[in-house]
This record gives sequence, C-alpha cells and structure tokens, in this order.
Amino acid sequence: MSPLLSIRGLTAGYGGPPIIEDVSFDVAANEIAVILGPNGAGKSTVLKTIFALTKVLSGAIDFEGTDIASRKTSALVTLGMSAVPQSRNVFRNLTVDENLDVGTYAAPPADKAATREKILELFPDLRAKLKQPAGELSGGQRQMVAIGRAMMCEPKLILLDEPTAGLSPAYLERIFDLLLDIRKTGVTILMVEQNARQALQIADHGHVLVNGGNFASGTGKELLADEDVRRSFLGGTPE
Repeated sequence: MSPLLSIRGLTAGYGGPPIIEDVSFDVAANEIAVILGPNGAGKSTVLKTIFALTKVLSGAIDFEGTDIASRKTSALVTLGMSAVPQSRNVFRNLTVDENLDVGTYAAPPADKAATREKILELFPDLRAKLKQPAGELSGGQRQMVAIGRAMMCEPKLILLDEPTAGLSPAYLERIFDLLLDIRKTGVTILMVEQNARQALQIADHGHVLVNGGNFASGTGKELLADEDVRRSFLGGTPE
C-alpha cells in the first residue's frame, strides 16, 4: 500500500541557507509518526515545509500520490491536511465555540454540527467552556481547542508542532492519550515532540533528524531500543 505522505530528498529553508537537506521518510495512513531530534535539527521546518510555509529548494512531497510541493496552504486544507503550530495556536479573544468554527472556513465539513459533536466527544473538557474566551483557558485546554479546531475540517492528516510543550505532567499524559483516540477515528498524525521517550511509546514510527538531515528511522519500539538514539536523545538506558 502506498504511504499517505511521502517525503523524498526534501531540501528547504526560509530564503537563506537550507535548514533541512535531503530529508526522506514516509507516513502510512492511520498511524502516529513523530519527528525527533535536538534543538536546531530542523524538525519544525519539516512540518512547515509540508504545510507550504517555507521555500522548497529541491525534493518531493507527495500526499495521497499527488505532488504538493508547489501547492498553497489553503489548497492543502481542501485536500485533507491541517496543522497546529506550537505557539499562538488559538484565537484568544474568540470563544471556544468560535475557535472551532474558524476550523471550518477553508474546508467546511459536510455536517458541521455532527463534526463539532464528534470533537466535543473527544475533548469533553471543552463542552462546558464553549462560550468562554480561549485565552482564559489553561494551557492544556487551549491545546485541545487548537487540535479540535484543526479537526473541524475533517482532515486525513494533521500536523502537530510540539503539542505538549509547556504543559503540566498531568496534561501531557492526557494529550498523548487524546492523540491515540484521534488515531482511532482514522486521522493520521505527524508530530514534532520534545518529550521523545513518551512520544515513541505511542508512535507507530519515529524519524530522528540531526543537523537538518536524516539520522535514524524505525518503529517506536525500535528507536526506544536503539543504543545510539537512546544515548543521544532519550537519556540513557531503556525503561
């Protein structure tokens, strides 16, 4: 079966020297894939490049067999892709309900009310907060709003940049559990994550970048057991 997303020889940046060079990996449908690596490795740049927010210098990005390297972000949403940035990922002055509604603008779902209800079932914390400004919520609740909004267009693939950054340990575990629940709905997840060990425990596959290029790829279990990966990125012996 062909991968849902295929990255081949991807080199990209922001107008100066390339930030990532010759990066390649695949993401299968209905899996959780995680991009790991040290600060400055180019992890977030990969996500931004997939979502048409950087300049592709060479290489290919295929989504469901279609070359999307030259597509605009708005076109990617209509194809079935959405993204959640690491920061400024909610409209703080809008209510939770209004934030969710914004997620329908670029690619309206067939039944907005039904889609909204599915999201509230996934994120029950938000049901009592619908009329509250998103800026008044906790960090974990705001992350739920951001992910929920990205799901309102019924994406096939969702890109998440550091979904647990700055969250308390309790909310960190809840977000990881929610990602597993989202995967059960048929949505594929590709994320950058700083909590490498926890991310690999839920990931089907992981891709490690160093200095803007590929370092290692494998299943979550394989990378957790890999001595080089463990020593460099996971802090010692496996649990």
